[in-house]
Amino acid sequence: MNDDLAELEQIAGALIRNLSSTQRRTLMRRMARDLALSQRQRIAAQKQPDGSAFAPRKQKDAPISGRGATCFLYPSGGGGEPRRVIMKSFTWATGRMMTGFDIEAGSIRSFDFDKIVKWLPVPDEYRNAGGGTLRRRGGLRRKAMFRRLASARHLRSQATDQGFWVGFSGKAAAVANVHHYGLRDRPSLRAKSVAYPARELIGATDVDREAMLDLLYSHMVEA
Repeated sequence: MNDDLAELEQIAGALIRNLSSTQRRTLMRRMARDLALSQRQRIAAQKQPDGSAFAPRKQKDAPISGRGATCFLYPSGGGGEPRRVIMKSFTWATGRMMTGFDIEAGSIRSFDFDKIVKWLPVPDEYRNAGGGTLRRRGGLRRKAMFRRLASARHLRSQATDQGFWVGFSGKAAAVANVHHYGLRDRPSLRAKSVAYPARELIGATDVDREAMLDLLYSHMVEA
């Protein structure tokens, strides 16, 4: 298949060179648009260019919600046994800090997520009926990785009469580079550097290449 496509692409190159500058620009724009759409669809399907699945997201240690209450054991200041904390209506502060109302202390307190000893069931009397089962905020959205990164705002394309590109730019490019090549980075300013598995965000498949050739031939017929 690859050998056949390579030969066809050589022929396609000759055909493109015979087009006028305006015709080439129009064709390149169509190719860039369709290839960018294909990349977004593949990323949404959580697939590599070779058809294999992305490495799964690392599972978190415990469910967390910004609604209702949460309960956990946390190291005591005096170095004794961890105390039970029941916290209501918490939010994320800087980095990995959770800030909310500590029921036992009767005031707003902050806790380092990484220091939590153990997660406990929330006592019935503190459960928030409106909050339901504890879950991660935006849990459904978190199942599919790179949703924002693969949006039209960040995954972009550009074309001239000489060619086109599809990819990321600016800060989005830096983030995509880490995940595409499986590099190390900090999830947040205060977090330790972690190694991410390689997930190829940009890459033309044989199907993409065939689609580009189909666009060329359709353009030639229309012209």
